[in-house]
Amino acid sequence: MLLIKGSFRVDGGAEPDGDTLPFIPDDVADWKLVGGRAPVVPKADGRAAVRLEGVDALETHYRKPGYGPERRQPKEFGRQATKALLVHLGFTGIDLHENGTVTTEPVQVPAFILTSGADAYGRCIALAFAGSVRPPVYSGYEVTVDQALIKKSANYRLVEDGLAYPMFYPGLPGYLRDVLRDAARAARSESPPKGLWAVDKTVEGALIADIGSITDDETGVVILPKLFRRLKDYLDSGADTTSLAGFSAYLAGAADEYRFLPDGKTQTGLHRLIRISEDGKTLRMPRPSDEILFLDK
Repeated sequence: MLLIKGSFRVDGGAEPDGDTLPFIPDDVADWKLVGGRAPVVPKADGRAAVRLEGVDALETHYRKPGYGPERRQPKEFGRQATKALLVHLGFTGIDLHENGTVTTEPVQVPAFILTSGADAYGRCIALAFAGSVRPPVYSGYEVTVDQALIKKSANYRLVEDGLAYPMFYPGLPGYLRDVLRDAARAARSESPPKGLWAVDKTVEGALIADIGSITDDETGVVILPKLFRRLKDYLDSGADTTSLAGFSAYLAGAADEYRFLPDGKTQTGLHRLIRISEDGKTLRMPRPSDEILFLDK
């Protein structure tokens, strides 16, 4: 992975969440070293979005153009993940506002990232480290990340806290996926389960009556964010869409590719991953995310 030194910055109405926040390299030209599906295009001050590799935190402000208004998952654990990420990176004086903005003291902290590239949206996909962690190489150089190093990342600590799901794509080597998987399983198996695992309904099954079933702060259920995003888009795709009857066909049309770990065959369509009850009211995904390698960002 490529190492880039710089700083994370939260200011001016910033809306970071539990797995994405702005990063500014010490040398802005370092963004040109990042490969991937799309170039990283920084803003005038050099900042660009960094999306944490290997994890998925609850959505705090998700919207896909053409698919209804911005929505968020039940806020408790999304807000906890946002605050924990900022704490792990060295921010203090953190204030999470109801409108989704965040203020911190200081507004900027030294840090470094390790990246294997950017996604199709130009977001740098990376492991994030606080400035207190010693970089293994100089900025602009590549390094092989081992198990000890990833355990120092904010990515790992969020999974260890039970505040983020493991979410795997091909950019992360298998031996590092195993480290995150083991942390998630440890958090899930504690008594009581840590963090969001105490309320997660992805595998057990979630009762879905309408969009409020996955968004309401008091009564909404917590499910895997990737599944939330697809379900939100489906429920917001047409007037008065509340039934799950067409959700499998909707997922099939998206043609997402995945395979089961460690060496399953590539399959197409997330409809193969889910189960809908005969009465069309309950949705579940029998296999947890740490057993799946998603092949599309």
